Amino acid sequence: MKDEEIEQYLEAGRIAARTLHAGAAMVKPGRSVLEVVDGIEAMILEAGAEIAFPLNLSFNEDAAHDTASAGDERTFSAGDLIKLDLGVALDGRIADTALSVDLGGHDALVAASAAALDRAIALVRPGVTAGELGAAIQAEIEGRGFLPVANLTGHGLAPYQIHTAPTIPNVGIAGGAVLEEGMAIAIEPFATTGSGRVSDRMRTEIYQQIAVKPVRLPSAKRILNQIRERRGMPFSRRWLPQEKVDLALSTLLKGGVLHGYPVLHDVAGSFVSQAEHTLIVTADGCIVTTHHG
Repeated sequence: MKDEEIEQYLEAGRIAARTLHAGAAMVKPGRSVLEVVDGIEAMILEAGAEIAFPLNLSFNEDAAHDTASAGDERTFSAGDLIKLDLGVALDGRIADTALSVDLGGHDALVAASAAALDRAIALVRPGVTAGELGAAIQAEIEGRGFLPVANLTGHGLAPYQIHTAPTIPNVGIAGGAVLEEGMAIAIEPFATTGSGRVSDRMRTEIYQQIAVKPVRLPSAKRILNQIRERRGMPFSRRWLPQEKVDLALSTLLKGGVLHGYPVLHDVAGSFVSQAEHTLIVTADGCIVTTHHG
């Protein structure tokens, strides 16, 4: 990786860390979800960066992929556990980072995902396998009396691409990808009081263009024109003109032009925490690009 590329990753990471912590301070009982999501996304743009993916803001047993909808009337309540997961891009170089905001009673669960992240980061260096990182994450979370979410993983990052190889599991596996100097990766442990597996909700707010094909429907063409400058990075339904948006999205999904990301949840009544940093593997360890403070 060239020096200027590393500098872009580092600057994206600084913006992401600053924004994530300012955003976390906005999450308070009674506050509007839409106001907080719009406010955090605006901070990224005001910093001169791109939003790499819509701010993920997921409640309680939901682990990922929720965000505000247009006209969202939800508010935060005491006792909620909120995951904030944001992405910042500079010239396509992405910083992906997350934390959990505890609105009451979830300190041990929040600490479990954060400690698992720290433990995995301490192991990162060339030659270490993804399976070893997963085993460390699993041991830390289970040692605290919770379960890791087995079917969510960390991932590699590439220009304008949020999820590339290698996959970084949150449970121990035999082998897995071998880390190499110059890789950009995101490690993101999830700890849960539930089943340790997530499944899809009916709700989908986040989409991504996955193919280029001709479309005839005018409202579908409008969406493709609007998201062209995203270069394949995900977008929110909330960002689109709302007229005929459902018809346009369903046409593009059926045609294989878009992929939707349903909200992912563990069992009802459970709670999930998340922590995430982006790092660059160096010759003797790693640089955490999204480190705050």
